[in-house]
Amino acid sequence: MNKKINLGIVASEFNYDITFAMVELAREHARFLEADIAEIVKVPGVFDMPLAVKKLIQMEDIDGIVVLGAVIEGQTEHDEIVAQHASRKISDLAVEFGKPIGLGIAGPGMSRLEAHQRVEYAKRAVEAVVKMVKVLNGIGKSSESTEGSEDAVKGFFKEFG
Repeated sequence: MNKKINLGIVASEFNYDITFAMVELAREHARFLEADIAEIVKVPGVFDMPLAVKKLIQMEDIDGIVVLGAVIEGQTEHDEIVAQHASRKISDLAVEFGKPIGLGIAGPGMSRLEAHQRVEYAKRAVEAVVKMVKVLNGIGKSSESTEGSEDAVKGFFKEFG
């Protein structure tokens, strides 16, 4: 029997009318994909996400993390700086700890209306993490590492391609 995939969610409270909808959609899609949401952490804003992601990613029972936020365009280039730096740090954590992180951060450079229209990105982020957990769990399972990797990739495309 396969172990159920446990996900963590880190959600920004800034623009929470948008991110609340994203969290609910992510929960729903995780259930659909037969994954569990083991932990939800709310942080003040997207810029604050990397620290919470680092705490969650170190938990043994968390297989992957979904980050959800909306970075809306303002009067300055602040939205670009926030989104770029947070995204980079989050990506670095995935590589450092060897666990997938789904980037469900909409923006920068979008209006509030555009942000509402991108709530669906939460589903994409959940799906990406679930797929990557399955791929990573399949790599190296056989006695010959190259065959195991090829089988994992073939299995990924057969299941999700």
